[in-house]
Amino acid sequence: MAGLHSRGYLPHLKREGAAYFVGFRLAGTLPREVVLRFKQEREAILRDAGAHRSPLTLTEQEQLFVWYCDKVDGYLDAGHGDCFLRHPAVAKLVAGALTFFAGDRYELRAWVVMPNHVHVVVWPRPGWSLSKILHSWKSYTANEANKLLHRQGQPFWQVESFDHLIRNDQDMARCCAYTVNNPVKARLCAHPEDWPWSSAYRPTERGPV
Repeated sequence: MAGLHSRGYLPHLKREGAAYFVGFRLAGTLPREVVLRFKQEREAILRDAGAHRSPLTLTEQEQLFVWYCDKVDGYLDAGHGDCFLRHPAVAKLVAGALTFFAGDRYELRAWVVMPNHVHVVVWPRPGWSLSKILHSWKSYTANEANKLLHRQGQPFWQVESFDHLIRNDQDMARCCAYTVNNPVKARLCAHPEDWPWSSAYRPTERGPV
């Protein structure tokens, strides 16, 4: 559905037929107070711009989006909380869920499974909302991952997800590059194509992990 929605303490702007940059993370990896602090810093920037009667330009809005993502990913990449996605079997499970209905329910432009969070650039096909796709990914993988990890009755994913409405081709390219370069930025590998749980992965002659 189109419009501005809220499923907690982050706003979610939706537009039918649009593509999105999405991030979701394991439960307990990014406490509510940390997200609120980042959100307050972002709102202070917006208030300051409004006080000077100078609304942010499109370029400044995109810079603010990158700033916010860098804040969140910087915290996550430090390894806070459980990093269940470090387990190859769990990472493979999540990667498989992301790609399973690609070309049917949605188009995937880029994706990456990090040790404690996931980024996806996705374009929902007609009849499939972003919320429905996210619920499908998170519900299935939570159940199966908990089985692999021998956990019972514990949340796997944080309920709240982050999504950014992609505005144009330049924004799309920026979001795709941000996604596949996350493992490099987190110093998990030297090149995007080295990370096994990514759309950028290119296996060597040793074969896939």
